[in-house]
Amino acid sequence: MDSRSYKPGDWVIYSKPKRSTRPGPRAKEVMPSQRGEDYSYFVDKFWLVVESQGDEVVVQTRRGKQHVLAVGNRNLRHARWWDRIVHRHRFPVETSSALTV
Repeated sequence: MDSRSYKPGDWVIYSKPKRSTRPGPRAKEVMPSQRGEDYSYFVDKFWLVVESQGDEVVVQTRRGKQHVLAVGNRNLRHARWWDRIVHRHRFPVETSSALTV
């Protein structure tokens, strides 16, 4: 399977960049700002592919929000088998209504 081919129903992980004064417990790659007032970091988001539109993919969160991301986005990747096992409760529940746009 091509690493960049996404189909409806695929589980994906998006490493979302964030910035705040207090990173949460799931923050990764935490880097302080130059003067130390805040931090930049990444948080993994566990989403479901709803639709693939050529060079863009529509994903859905657990709460039903939808986002459009570029297929070539470095922060977007397929969920590996261990991600599917360890984080299965963090992915959206796949329903037939979730796959219709």
